[in-house]
Amino acid sequence: MAKRFRGESHHKVDGKGRVSIPATFRRVLEASDPNWETGKNPELVIVYGDHRRSYLECYTMQAIDELDEKIDRLPRGSNERKMLQKLFQGQSLPTSVDETGRLVLTAKLRQKIGLEDEAFFIAAGDTFQIWKPETYEQEELARTEAWLDELPDDVDPLIYLDGVGGG
Repeated sequence: MAKRFRGESHHKVDGKGRVSIPATFRRVLEASDPNWETGKNPELVIVYGDHRRSYLECYTMQAIDELDEKIDRLPRGSNERKMLQKLFQGQSLPTSVDETGRLVLTAKLRQKIGLEDEAFFIAAGDTFQIWKPETYEQEELARTEAWLDELPDDVDPLIYLDGVGGG
């Protein structure tokens, strides 16, 4: 099984759009890039997607290859294939980590999510997300808290992993 991203952190964004990637995230990127070797910079793909997406999703090379394979299995010419190609292949940016462990987020990417002087990184399994901290708190954190508040006090969310209780 591939390594997974874990954790969350805040990082400064400089005037050129450079932001340090958490060190543990860099290790996962290296392990999940079949072309990476010591001394090279690991590659990744940043998906910025459609108007509903208010964050950047960073895919390891292994994860984006798996996604591309699934898209390729859809019938050629189908609307679903065309839309998914546009969302995940067209609205994305292949890039690499620089020598100092940073990503350069283009002006277009920063404008897309309103990113200014600080970025919030959060793990999402085989991807990680980059958010404007305030947007994350308003949207995602609020959604997670609302979901948890709907659960009875004696219910552990891990129950959903076994298919109990819907979900």
